[in-house]
Amino acid sequence: MRAGKTLDGYRLRGYAGTTGVLLAMDIPLNLRNNLLGFSIERKKGNGDWKWLQGLLRFPHQGIDLTKPINSNLAPIQKFRWSDYCVYPNTTYQYRIHGAYDDPENLNLVDGPTITLKTESLGQGKHQIIFNRAAAASQAFARKFPDVNINDENIDDAVRSRALNWLSRGLDQKILSFIDRAIDDKWAVDMAIYEIEHKDIVDHLLAALNRGAKIRIVYHAKKKDKQTDINRKFLKDFPDNVTKVGRVTSSIFHHKFLILRKLEGSEEGNPLAVLTGSTNHTLNGLYLQSNVVHVVENPTIASRYYELFKLLFQGCTVGETKNFITSNNIELEDNEQVLFSPRSDYADLKKVRSIICKAKENVIFCTTFKMDPLVISSFLPCEPGTVIRYGLQNSRSSVTGIHRFGTFVAPAYLKQGLEGFLKESTAGQKGNILVHLKAIVCDFTTDSPTVITGSNNFSTSASSKNDENMLVINGDTGVADTYACEIMRLYDHYRFRYNIKERSEGNPGGFYLEVDDKWTNPYFIRSSLKERERKTFCSNIQTQD
Repeated sequence: MRAGKTLDGYRLRGYAGTTGVLLAMDIPLNLRNNLLGFSIERKKGNGDWKWLQGLLRFPHQGIDLTKPINSNLAPIQKFRWSDYCVYPNTTYQYRIHGAYDDPENLNLVDGPTITLKTESLGQGKHQIIFNRAAAASQAFARKFPDVNINDENIDDAVRSRALNWLSRGLDQKILSFIDRAIDDKWAVDMAIYEIEHKDIVDHLLAALNRGAKIRIVYHAKKKDKQTDINRKFLKDFPDNVTKVGRVTSSIFHHKFLILRKLEGSEEGNPLAVLTGSTNHTLNGLYLQSNVVHVVENPTIASRYYELFKLLFQGCTVGETKNFITSNNIELEDNEQVLFSPRSDYADLKKVRSIICKAKENVIFCTTFKMDPLVISSFLPCEPGTVIRYGLQNSRSSVTGIHRFGTFVAPAYLKQGLEGFLKESTAGQKGNILVHLKAIVCDFTTDSPTVITGSNNFSTSASSKNDENMLVINGDTGVADTYACEIMRLYDHYRFRYNIKERSEGNPGGFYLEVDDKWTNPYFIRSSLKERERKTFCSNIQTQD
């Protein structure tokens, strides 16, 4: 949901996802004088108003980057801010105040109030959930100091609380999807790259014991360590009856489940599909940033089922490629499913076309090296007018795209920067922290596009791997949900980059400005910050 309002020159627009709200502010030139930032309040339902918080303080308040401070004491010196202390399917009010004059005695001027309702995780056509995946973060370090969730000596209750915090309900969404197969009138089909989570396996077995039809296609590349792990966890499922190994020289990279109601025929009716970027592993569910996306739509579910049937029947890689290439899986209702492997690169061409058509903004998170044509559309050589924010993963650092330039931020703080807590990646396997594969174009407009799934937008993902990609057009709720989360990750690492730069160039200089000069970059004609200020706070439909 999104909402906007104006009051006495102040403008406020909000975009609500499931577990995040992005707020954008704007003011005319005459309100800049002596503006020291924005103080922002939030009210949940009929509860009390509470101040949103930041980390930076005025010089007289000292430095303490480990403890947030209320924005009525240390205002937000940005024209965009996000709130990630919200719950799904919940109504919130936000109001802003201009903070003026003296840092030690702020004068707060009332701005507008808006009402938003966060998206639901259990209702609607699209149900989208992101984990926190922030074991290497200040929030985790504060909440669970020195906790390694793989430590054999860790207290079970502490480990459970840490996992629940990291998952933010993502694991439960997978389990509840499986549990909808309550008896022999239901079926669940799974296509999975990595299956090594006992709870998921146990819920599949429980559904099987209830009489539900369970079928699994799993990655089974020869002489591959993951194949052995998959077979170990799936040992209690009968071969060729409930499970089939997908033998490929590349990667069977799918992570989708299909729910079917067995009515009228053995195949029944596909009703819903669960897709996204999440592998069923400790890393995937808890330590890497990931998404689970449920689509309650028989047409979409049927497209996935068409492919699943071929895979379960033992279709070869070549036969799969021919089928996908000749059946482009085009839909007519603003949604499209694209599978691989394929020989025509139609999925990558579609991605590039969508990015190149963006008019206002492109934001994204990806994991591995992308196809050159795709990355060139993300990173043009000219600034242009389209805002581009994005991340690509590595373990010790994260590469970001900032309009038409790049930056590198610490992925975690081994020793901490000044004022920060020490972080750890203990328990993390491999070198992936940002595992999300998602692109959002023009989310601030009424015609956004979201691309999500398992596909890494690479040449090998298109031509060799088994992958799926879901393209959703015109759904502002879906776009707001993805945009809020991608901007959470982007801002997290951009802040780390900025702090690192400031730490190296001016140790001890982590302060708010004591006058209105912080607003200058936001009013420089054609600058990124001016573009962001105007774009994120545009198209306000005033609330009554």
